Amino acid sequence: MKFSIGDKILLKQTDEEGVVTSIINHDMFEVSVNGVVFPVHKDDIDHPYLKWFTQKKSQSAPVIPEVWPVEKNVPQRPRLSKGVYLSFMPMYKKDVFEDIVEGFKLYLINEMPTDIQIHYDAKILQQNIFSYKGKLHAFAHLYLHNISLDEMNDQPRFHWKLSDAGNEPLKPEEGILRIRPQKLFEQIQEILQNNEPTFQYLLVTDFKEKLPEVSPKNPPKSPLPTIKRHAAKSFRTDELPRTVLDLHIEQLVNDATGWSNAEIITLQIQTLQRYLALALLHHLPRMIVIHGVGKGKLKDEVHKVLRQVPEIKSFANEWMGGYGFGATEIHFKQ
Repeated sequence: MKFSIGDKILLKQTDEEGVVTSIINHDMFEVSVNGVVFPVHKDDIDHPYLKWFTQKKSQSAPVIPEVWPVEKNVPQRPRLSKGVYLSFMPMYKKDVFEDIVEGFKLYLINEMPTDIQIHYDAKILQQNIFSYKGKLHAFAHLYLHNISLDEMNDQPRFHWKLSDAGNEPLKPEEGILRIRPQKLFEQIQEILQNNEPTFQYLLVTDFKEKLPEVSPKNPPKSPLPTIKRHAAKSFRTDELPRTVLDLHIEQLVNDATGWSNAEIITLQIQTLQRYLALALLHHLPRMIVIHGVGKGKLKDEVHKVLRQVPEIKSFANEWMGGYGFGATEIHFKQ
């Protein structure tokens, strides 16, 4: 093995490192180890590079612990609860500093164990921009269409009608979704902050049985003028309350042809008063009254009646899956 003056060496016997200070002859060298200079034979020294390499390799090798640490639980995003959702997935365009939302992809998500029939329309200023009729399988999703951010700022109305494809006796559910610009801005900010891919609106949680038809010759009778718990004693004992009351005239009579608006709204309010009294009699905690959106005339009349019932704790006309803004939720005092 060749050595030159200044080369690093390793003493084989003591595993000490030194440096070659001079060459005595072909077989003898003079080395300095920790300040001590002495001659050595070439067979007693070696280059230290192999030692350095093995030391670095052993230091870089991972130390296997006797007990592996327990893996931390990573919170999983909860799956959507049972229902049908309209989902908005943002589409982004690149900007100098950040990604900017330029529109949305719309999906219908079925988290129910049954196939559903779909009738969907998207409209802007009464102009239809997309329509779809078809079926969506259980626990599946369906891509509908794209819509730009500018179109969303025009407050489009998403009309939907859903029904249980395997159970015709159940009543279809329908409604209209409209997202105000301020609410849309809040939704976008929320998904950006939470690093979420979409935001959803719940449309339907289940399908209910169809309401029994009422003949126009025998419309529901009006209860006593003041709705109190004792007022319902005059009702038939076999008459049951409803947690959901649909006041659309087609749900109350077979045929309202020839009825005036005054006659229709009178029947609707009489029906409301009757089922409010039944709800009080049976001590229901809550009730939903469907009045639709329209011009708001029926909703105003419904709220006028509700304000006069002292047994009502609160009521609100807010967005609800399945009804949109077309229903009012009532909570009774217990």
